Amino acid sequence: MKIGILGFGSMGKTHLYCIKNIPFFFDTKIECQVVSVCTKNLENAKKAAEQFNISSYTNNEDDIIYNDEIDVVDICTPNIYHYQTAKKAILAGKHIYCEKPLAVTYQEASELSALAREKGVVCGIVFNNRFLSPILKAKELTADGKLGRILSFSIKYLHSSALDTQKKAGWKQDKDICGGGVLFDLGSHAVDLIYHLCGEFDSVFGKSQIAYPTRTGIDGSKWQTNADEAFYMLATLKNGAHGTIEVSKITTGANDDLRFEIHGEKGSIAFDLMQPNYLEYYDATLPDGVLGTRGYTKIECVNRYPYPAGIFPGIKAPIGWIRGHIGSYFEFVSDVKAKKHFTPSFDDGAHIQRVLECAYKSDKNGAWEKV
Repeated sequence: MKIGILGFGSMGKTHLYCIKNIPFFFDTKIECQVVSVCTKNLENAKKAAEQFNISSYTNNEDDIIYNDEIDVVDICTPNIYHYQTAKKAILAGKHIYCEKPLAVTYQEASELSALAREKGVVCGIVFNNRFLSPILKAKELTADGKLGRILSFSIKYLHSSALDTQKKAGWKQDKDICGGGVLFDLGSHAVDLIYHLCGEFDSVFGKSQIAYPTRTGIDGSKWQTNADEAFYMLATLKNGAHGTIEVSKITTGANDDLRFEIHGEKGSIAFDLMQPNYLEYYDATLPDGVLGTRGYTKIECVNRYPYPAGIFPGIKAPIGWIRGHIGSYFEFVSDVKAKKHFTPSFDDGAHIQRVLECAYKSDKNGAWEKV
């Protein structure tokens, strides 16, 4: 399976790492090879190709999209370019692995999801947290009804990366490139996990925050912040559950702090990405003795994946952030080979896009928005 990568920043490198390391982590005969890399700056593309032994490089994405030898187009470019690139790739018959969010508007995302279904290509969104072992266990528990009817949830995804106003802003802080702010970047992950574990969204109420109106821009000059640095959301789901979503890049002391709690009639679960080896589970169906028998149990998920995974580095080895990305990429290429529907799909990406768009509308209008 021959793959072309568009964009080679941190995520492009992450995807290349995953592709190269799939054979270590999975007992598979699927062979994948990155044969071309594209960046806006041709010298950067050349450097990437030489450093990582990629046979060709370009600064024109069409060289990859319309290359008959390439099976998969891997999109790691800024959000505003996703729609046009993905549309061309689908019409060219390519399978697509696209970084989140799928687009910058729901109209664009829904058009891409419909087009992917029409053309019968496998198109996936990178929601890598779904493929961490504790999240797989959480999905098993919710799907098996161990929590019963979901009543409430809370999820936070917190960074401290935008606290230093002297540091040059990144493109994900610029609405003209990102299409949004932290809600698009971290919020898409948070919304997807609730959607994945609890169900579809019904309505949202959103409030954005810009704590630092003036900061250093991408070019080093003073710049007026144009995208949310933090976002707070109330949400209801179609199943009646209520909850809160908070995402921020101005949280002092945070690193990559993704944590959630989900509460049901029969039990609860809790997860913290900074403690990624465990999922906490409370079973409310156990009898409650005088001295107590109930309590949260830490399930040691670590690298306990079902076959064909688990062969490296061993099921008892601690897990890391990159493992979710490797699992996601393996599942994607497996489904491409088997000509199966991959999830999270462009359909899922479109639903997430709708939630994000409604949250921004709510922030603007000061009212609840129906998803």
